[in-house]
Amino acid sequence: MARYVITSTGTDVGKTVFAAGLCGLIGAEYWKPVQSGLAGNVPMPGDAAPAPEPLAGTDRAEVARLSGVPTHPEAALLREPLSPHRAAELQGVALDPGSWAPPPADRLVIEGAGGALVPVTRDLLFADLFARWQLPVIVVCATGLGTISHSLTALESLRARGVRLHGVAFVGPANDDNMATIGQIGGVRVLGRLPLLDRLDRDSLTAAMRAAFRAEDFA
Repeated sequence: MARYVITSTGTDVGKTVFAAGLCGLIGAEYWKPVQSGLAGNVPMPGDAAPAPEPLAGTDRAEVARLSGVPTHPEAALLREPLSPHRAAELQGVALDPGSWAPPPADRLVIEGAGGALVPVTRDLLFADLFARWQLPVIVVCATGLGTISHSLTALESLRARGVRLHGVAFVGPANDDNMATIGQIGGVRVLGRLPLLDRLDRDSLTAAMRAAFRAEDFA
């Protein structure tokens, strides 16, 4: 079985694109338990109920576009572009992460929201949820200035909760020293680097992933 959780050092690092690329590379299904930031994009049910098909503006829809793999409905859909805990409060929704069980797929990529320490509720961080699931985690990191501290902080936070780290994946321009430093000090495997793509579609992402990562590292 190849089942991985994808988190990152923060928002807009490239986690969703990497998740889509990994799904395509290893033929995995995709699940993102909670999606926020949909205000103005699609009409949302007041109870944040999941939708059977990907809704426009969701990461699930983007992964489906970029990979073509099966995707699973979110457990919760939230309007405001905020941390899930706050977006749910403003929407009048009580999130129940204890009931969020990963789909029973042999090959599965699960994407969290934002960074490893984003609150799911006032009492639970994503890192805590990952620890409950006991699935290996891949941390997606930027390559530029500031990434060393951000990446090491995420790694230490996950390890402190007993999360098993599969490795780090980078997204961005080449920066060999930053990547090597994070791997060495963080004591973690560097899986590869996905460059920024001038044209982002299924063909370009597939080619870039095959050039930058080895499928056998995710067996």
